[in-house]
Amino acid sequence: MDDGVDSGWPASPASALQLLVDGNKRFVAGERLHPHQDADRRAALAPAQRPFAVLFGCSDSRLAAEIIFDRGLGDLFVVRTAGHVVGAEILGSIEYAVAALDTPLIAVLGHDSCGAIAAALDAVRHGTTPDGFVRDVVERVMLSVLAVRSQALADADAAVEEHIRYTVDLLVRRSQVIADRLADGRLGVVGLSYGLGEGTVRRVAGHGV
Repeated sequence: MDDGVDSGWPASPASALQLLVDGNKRFVAGERLHPHQDADRRAALAPAQRPFAVLFGCSDSRLAAEIIFDRGLGDLFVVRTAGHVVGAEILGSIEYAVAALDTPLIAVLGHDSCGAIAAALDAVRHGTTPDGFVRDVVERVMLSVLAVRSQALADADAAVEEHIRYTVDLLVRRSQVIADRLADGRLGVVGLSYGLGEGTVRRVAGHGV
């Protein structure tokens, strides 16, 4: 159905990104349209899906992708981990969306007041790391924190932005599927930073968009 938000599937990574940006503006302004959230949409999607963007974000409960971008069923292929850290399962999930579903955009979504970043900064300051598998998350975030150590110790947002940039570049380096589609102009990869208080997203990094 035509919900008045978009007319068809986005033809390029740039147009896919614009759908995200426009939806976030509606969310911030309190003018959400709640597109693609009715029974007709549910029925239309039953045979197959074709999301216009992969949303790879932090698992933080305040980053509910379909809400902050004012989207609905079938619009976003959402993959989330604490601190948006990357492993084999994450790469495989994203590659599936890109190769099998022909999704034209990957958006990496980080945010301020990130617990994973805070834990990594505590480890730098005090030399202590969490127990269990949380340590693995902190160790993966640590590379980004150490890259901007002095700035991050003064302002945690410096580490947040560096980690978003690092993740965007890592996806392109690690995945040949992503790199090939990016080179062909069929895919864009963008890094976005979300402000928890304002609800706004800001571009931090990108390739092919």
